[in-house]
Amino acid sequence: MKTPTRLAVIYGSTREGRICDRVVKWLVHELVRFPQFDVVDVIDPRDFALPAGREMAHPEIDRLAGRLGMADAFIIVTPEYNHSFTAALKSIIDLFFEPWQGKPVAFVSYGGISGGLRAVEQLRLVFAELHAVTIRDSVSFAAPWDRLDAAGRLDNPSDALRALDRMIARLEWWTRALVTARSERPYADIAA
Repeated sequence: MKTPTRLAVIYGSTREGRICDRVVKWLVHELVRFPQFDVVDVIDPRDFALPAGREMAHPEIDRLAGRLGMADAFIIVTPEYNHSFTAALKSIIDLFFEPWQGKPVAFVSYGGISGGLRAVEQLRLVFAELHAVTIRDSVSFAAPWDRLDAAGRLDNPSDALRALDRMIARLEWWTRALVTARSERPYADIAA
């Protein structure tokens, strides 16, 4: 029996009126075209009552850790604020180490003229430190407020769909390779 391949889509914004809602709706709608990921788990930090401090013995941290730990791969949907990613996203990433290890991470970004790519470049550095593999190909939206409606319908989608197809093909390859590697030898068992 085949074990389901689990993909977690993580919101990178917690702001009221966030564009992230539109981008995630678009992404989740398009992910239906990729049955190689049997389970898509959408993780919104606003759905967790995380403690303000680094209080690790907390039921909401355990609940988030469980969801991240079950994922075989991740797609981070991130805005770019001040040439970087959000504090809310950094907080979620920094709470954990093991759920990211030996897993692939892809990015869908958005922002002004750069389309959020500066945030993605910084996230690559962070995930390298966590022993995750980032996918080189990404999807990026410059001025998404002009391209995506409230339901996540995208104006002129052809470029974004080509980029998504390429990103998912590579994410799937890395997911399969790393699921196999982790099943043969858990990443945590590798001596430092």
